[in-house]
Amino acid sequence: MTSPVAVAPLKSMGASNKNVLITGVSKGLGRALALELAKRGHTVIGCARSEEKIATLSSELSQTQQKTDPSPHLVLKADVRSDSSIAELARLVMEAKGVPDIIVNNAGAINANNKIWEVPVEEFDSVIDINIKGTANVLRHFLPLMVERKQGVIVNMSSGWGRSAAAEVAPYCASKWAIEGLSRSVAKELPAGMAIVALNPGVINTDMLASCFGSSASLYPTADAWAPKAATMILNLTAEDNGASLSVV
Repeated sequence: MTSPVAVAPLKSMGASNKNVLITGVSKGLGRALALELAKRGHTVIGCARSEEKIATLSSELSQTQQKTDPSPHLVLKADVRSDSSIAELARLVMEAKGVPDIIVNNAGAINANNKIWEVPVEEFDSVIDINIKGTANVLRHFLPLMVERKQGVIVNMSSGWGRSAAAEVAPYCASKWAIEGLSRSVAKELPAGMAIVALNPGVINTDMLASCFGSSASLYPTADAWAPKAATMILNLTAEDNGASLSVV
């Protein structure tokens, strides 16, 4: 069941203010992107599974606002693997914020380095359930709301390994190749005025990268360094980008 951690009063929004829904905001790219967008004055709607981490993020987001300006952000507990959880998330978001302008399907998981025949069934299923089914669950419950308005942008986080392959991360590669195909297919179903893209964030020093690169992950940019470039790119996506496979550079 989805439960609100922090529901703040609504504020009037200028034309440049966007409501951005980001899944998997408790750490890594999602957290860094949420904080960057909030600093720029956009409204962040975030979800993740850890109550403790999203409570911390909710507090951090509120600190990005001026003291005279109540925080407009909304951070909720939800599990993208659960269709019913995302259905409840959509209900709460609609009640508090209305239809998001941008959705970033960021929640993701990677398997521990292993040959495919040595990856435990539960681990394989978890990667597929979060990376593919989780994205589909969000699309199922939020896309109809966007389609009704005939506007909105959906960003499905892909990977360089969604366009190439590597040994010992076959479940992750398979899931991100699926995101590429899913995004291109859904692009053909959207009305004019909307866009869905697959976005490769690049090689970024996160917990997921460390799980497969080990200490070498520290050689790559941090999520905080990545977020400004990613935010600018995402905010500037238009209907002309529909169906594209893009990369943050």
